[in-house]
This record gives sequence, structure tokens and C-alpha cells, in this order.
Amino acid sequence: MELEAIYRQDLSLLIALQVLVEERSVTRAAKRLHLSQSATSRILGRLRQMLDDPLFSRVGQQLVPTQYALDCYRKLQGPTSELLTLLTPSAFVPSQCRQAFTLAATDFAIQGLLPFILPEIYRQAPHIRLNILPVQHQTLTEQLSVQGVDMAICRALGQASPLSSTPLGRVGVSCLVSSDHPVADRTMTLRDYLHYPHATIAISDGVKAIVDAAIAQHPPRHECLRTAHLDSALALLAIHPLIITLPEGLAEMAAARHRLRVKPLPFDIAALNYSLFWHSRCELDKAQAWLRGMITDLIRPMLAQQAQP
Repeated sequence: MELEAIYRQDLSLLIALQVLVEERSVTRAAKRLHLSQSATSRILGRLRQMLDDPLFSRVGQQLVPTQYALDCYRKLQGPTSELLTLLTPSAFVPSQCRQAFTLAATDFAIQGLLPFILPEIYRQAPHIRLNILPVQHQTLTEQLSVQGVDMAICRALGQASPLSSTPLGRVGVSCLVSSDHPVADRTMTLRDYLHYPHATIAISDGVKAIVDAAIAQHPPRHECLRTAHLDSALALLAIHPLIITLPEGLAEMAAARHRLRVKPLPFDIAALNYSLFWHSRCELDKAQAWLRGMITDLIRPMLAQQAQP
């Protein structure tokens, strides 16, 4: 029989057959199926027609199944058990999850957020697989819908509909200088910022565009390096009196590791409000919902702490 032919059959009748074999009584089977006795008798008639077998003979008040009915009952045990498992909601257990996830993230999130939250995620779900890709702001909807990315950590650029999102927090922008930079031990002014050579980090976060917009009325700064990775800029600190402009979290981390000085921007910029985005195709998946919850619960306190003066 072809699959299409099976579709045209009323497969619920096979469940009724299992109940009839177990109960050996139309009355008791009707009670389990929440049907009337006459409706259950009609189902037995339809079963006999569909399977071309009498299925039962009556001995007193009891139905005695034929060998064919017993064979059908035995063969149905596996499929119906699997159907029960499929249709019965089960609790999600992170430690048993072996699902693969694809996550898109900005330069800052990849360097300044994910390294701090991944250990806890893998502690709870050691068997999951994560594939982390650079976010593509201009095609974010396509990334999350047709390109297979499950969720994205970034700020909203333009219209995010029809994506779902939850806010993660605000990302600030700071500057890094070496301990022997001319402004290392004093307040950095706008004049200083415009005078000294620059490196800009975390390009995909839009840091350069936001900073440039804030100082557009001033002469352009000398930007000698633009890169997604902080290490490239750190390598130039011994050569240039460099001011490195980068997200706050990265600045604090690098300052602690390399004995650098963090300087606040000497002007105001637009906010970098980060969110977690996902497509409706992932909305109801329990593993996806768990990972979204983990990312949100772990990143929000980090960004809140960085935002404190």
C-alpha cells in the first residue's frame, strides 16, 4: 500500500482495535473510548471491512479475537507507543539535549559576552553543539528565517519585523590608551580625541558609525586601524600613541589584562541597545526556548553591571 493510500484510511480505527482486543467487550471498549455502545459496534463493523477479517467471535458475553486480530494487535504495539511518546508533552532536560544550534553575534558579543556565558550553558547542557557566526545586520531576517540561524545577539538596525526579540541591555563605548599615553593620567578632552591616532574595534556593532555621527561637525580623526579584533590594535600600542575606541565590556577586560587605562568618550553618542532576536520558526521548540532563556538571564546582569558608573 502506498503512503497516500494509508492517508485515506481512518487510522483511529486501529486504536479502537487495540482497545477491543484488550477489553474483549464492546461495552468496556466503548467506555474507554468515550463512545456509546452502538457507536463502538459500528467501529467494529468498519474495522472488519477495512481489514477484511471478522476479527472477533462472540462466546457468551465475551469477544474472542481471531489470530489475525491478535497479529494486528502485536504489530501495533510499537507504532502506537511511539505515537504516545510523540503526542505526550515532555519536560525539557538540558543535560540530555544533543541538539545543534546556530547563533549569529556581533564582534563585541563574540569577544566580550559569549566567552563568559558559554561555560554555564555547557555545564547545564554538555552535549549540545553551537555554531557561532558573524551577524549580518542588513539581512538579519534572512539569516534567521531561510539561512538556518536560530538566534542573534545584536542591536536592531532598521525594521526587525517579523522577528521576535527580547532586550538584553545597553552597550556603552569607551576608549583604551597605554599607561604612557599623554592622556593616561588626565581627563581626555574632545581635542585630545581628535588629535591622536585611532583604532576602532567591533565594526559589526556599528561603533564607528555612531562615533562618527557624534563628531561629524569636527575635522575627521586619523583612524589608522579598523578591525573586528582587539589584539590587532593592542599590537600597535608600542608604536603609536593610539586611542582605541571599542565597546565598554571589551575595554574593561583588556585594561585588566594588559595594564591599560580606560577613558570615557569626551562626547555623548547614541545608545547601543542590544537584544536577542529569533524567528517564529523557533518559537515553540523547547530546546530553543531554553537556550534563549539562558542567554538572556546570563547577559542581562553583565550588561547592567557594565552600565553602572
